[in-house]
Amino acid sequence: MEALKTAIKEHGTVLPGNILKVNSFLNHQIDPNLMYKIGKEFAQLFQTAKITKIITVESSGIAPAMMTGLALNVPVVFARKSKSLTVRDDVYTAEVISYTKKTNNQIYIEKKFINSDDHILIIDDFLANGEAVKGLLQIIKNANANLTGVGIVIEKSFQPGAQYLRDQGIIVHSLARIKSLANNKVTFMND
Repeated sequence: MEALKTAIKEHGTVLPGNILKVNSFLNHQIDPNLMYKIGKEFAQLFQTAKITKIITVESSGIAPAMMTGLALNVPVVFARKSKSLTVRDDVYTAEVISYTKKTNNQIYIEKKFINSDDHILIIDDFLANGEAVKGLLQIIKNANANLTGVGIVIEKSFQPGAQYLRDQGIIVHSLARIKSLANNKVTFMND
């Protein structure tokens, strides 16, 4: 997706540890026009799937997931990282390791929001080692729901997450696939 690649080139910053900082348009300040284009792109890529729900993990996946939900006219559910006092024990949970924050999080989705009738599309902002997606896959499995695919805004193709998912036979569509962040420069696949 050229608009996304342009935003990464113009506004992204490469940090030590293979981290790409895109907080000026994706995960701190959000560019709504770009998110709208991202949502429409995911909707087109998954238009033949019979999606009933989109799920993501709070908080950076919410914007692209919302725009995709809008384009597909389906609800969006986000896995929370901390339990609220209003949440009881009727939840699906999974352990997720954060690549950028170097922390473990227990994520959860209330059972009333996904079930065995659902055909779920996962949308997330980044795919590096695949931990967030693996956590969401565990929740989908526990709910006996059906996975239709995974949509990723930015894939770090040089890390194992995307290949792991594809090796499992999971359909993965990434809008920007990064080949390398070497020498503080973003190199995309097919550049």
